[in-house]
Amino acid sequence: MARVTTTNRRDALRAGAGLVAGGALAAGCGTGPKTTAAAQSTTARTTPESAMNSPKTPKSPSPTRPAPAPRAYPGQPAQITHGPRTRPRVALTFHGQGDPAIAHTLLDTAERHGARLTVLAVGTWLDEHPDIARRILDGGHDLGNHTQRHISVNDLAEADARKEITDCADRLRRLTGSIGTWFRPSRAPTASALVAALARRAGYPHVLSYDVDSLDYTRPGAAAVTRKVLSEVREGSVVSLHFGYEDTVAALPDVLTELDRRKLRAVTTTELLS
Repeated sequence: MARVTTTNRRDALRAGAGLVAGGALAAGCGTGPKTTAAAQSTTARTTPESAMNSPKTPKSPSPTRPAPAPRAYPGQPAQITHGPRTRPRVALTFHGQGDPAIAHTLLDTAERHGARLTVLAVGTWLDEHPDIARRILDGGHDLGNHTQRHISVNDLAEADARKEITDCADRLRRLTGSIGTWFRPSRAPTASALVAALARRAGYPHVLSYDVDSLDYTRPGAAAVTRKVLSEVREGSVVSLHFGYEDTVAALPDVLTELDRRKLRAVTTTELLS
């Protein structure tokens, strides 16, 4: 997939990454477009206007294996940022939205390296690409809930925040038979007390946060993503990454190769905490 960049754009993106590090974009969740421009163009060309303006109900593919359900981890906090620091394991977690071709490439790359990922899927993304839920599970990866519309869930009124969580959970249940193994709030690294309580009521004993933010959503370049992750990752780390960004596709092989050299296994969050 070709990338067209300019020196001025690269400088601007790096400046944006600096602002993130300083707190200007401290939401810790991608604020860019939900799909690449190419994907949006393809949708516009191939989807009838009536379908684009109508709500989509994902079909339920026949499950090839039971989908895991959430579970409580005694001794772990309500909001988990990392796993045990005594075992050589890390969890690479991906915010699930954007161009599905990029998602498939990242999943394929991980599997070639013997790695397993955790994908927190956006409900509208599942509506548009229902087959990807089963693809994630059949690859041995974790699949969880990243709200229905990927809006700032911590800023919503209680009823609206509940709907964001349960609507995505309903999609996951319809597609896989489970509400997913994890919940992560959208547009924030951690959940407010209200959102954490709503997630528990929806069936998620823990909120999944992270201790390493790749900042890939700022599009700083593959080398910058690789450096950021590898400079901070250690035993038990939970790393935040995103589907939908080509920098992440380019960075992942180097990240996985170096993790392997350090004898750190990239596993699902479930395995990290088990």
